[in-house]
Amino acid sequence: MDVRDVARRILANVEQVIVGKADVVELALVAMLCEGHVLIEDVPGIGKTTLARALAASLGCSFRRIQFTPDLLPSDVTGISYFNQKQQEFEFRPGPVMAQVVLADEINRATPRTQSALLEAMQERQVTVDGVTYALPQPFLVLATQNPIELEGTFPLPEAQVDRFLIRIRLGYPSEREENDLLVRFERDDPLPRLAPVATPEAILQAQQAVRQVGVEPSVREYLVRVVRATRSHGSVELGASPRGTLALYRACQALAAVRGRDFVLPDDVKELAPVVLTHRILISPQTRLRGRRPEEVVQEIVDTVPVPVSK
Repeated sequence: MDVRDVARRILANVEQVIVGKADVVELALVAMLCEGHVLIEDVPGIGKTTLARALAASLGCSFRRIQFTPDLLPSDVTGISYFNQKQQEFEFRPGPVMAQVVLADEINRATPRTQSALLEAMQERQVTVDGVTYALPQPFLVLATQNPIELEGTFPLPEAQVDRFLIRIRLGYPSEREENDLLVRFERDDPLPRLAPVATPEAILQAQQAVRQVGVEPSVREYLVRVVRATRSHGSVELGASPRGTLALYRACQALAAVRGRDFVLPDDVKELAPVVLTHRILISPQTRLRGRRPEEVVQEIVDTVPVPVSK
């Protein structure tokens, strides 16, 4: 299975719609290839929804969007069992989470009870309704968005749920040239509806298996572990990354190496991915926040100070 070839086709296809964000698209693909999920934190109008739709269209996957609001119920996410009077029996009506690519839009606007409805789906790839468990379609990817600038009417995600996201990314504003290219590309019509699949769900499942075969040298693996463990002993960190974070970083490095055509992981992969995999998994101390430091800066400092293994 040539993961790099599949990744190139998908990236090129998505970039017909998403302008100048190749690194972000690559990270979203990395998350899918190692069976993870993505938390996109950015201001409105940046292209979060467009990214999710373009990725689903490129993979030929089913796509559903869930608009999270304070009155959204858990059953609105997972589905309900209802009594079919014609058949005289209960039937299950699947909720929007029963899709291969799910956009959880403004996830922090829903109540904690509704947010937790996604926990089982994200971790176990299944949902349980009225005591009956239903398997989710494969592959399964959740792209959740939250607005970092609005606090009124929002419910911060609990640490247990944030930890379920493999990576947290920001799209950021485009450059002047990229914004000009965006106007030219969308001048006549929207290219998104015309986006054709360039891969299949079956190909993604095969690529996920191939990613797990990417080799990690003992020295690189030990380096990765030291980076994660350093988040637990750093003076500015109140709560470090969990072992789930260690495994997430390991899988992400394997996927990134495969996407770039390698069958082995480099220390540079660890350095590149640590900020997006570990930042949302740590809690910095109140004193650190008062000094104006952000978790991203702390993780980058850790990456810069942990010694990198040298080949002999």
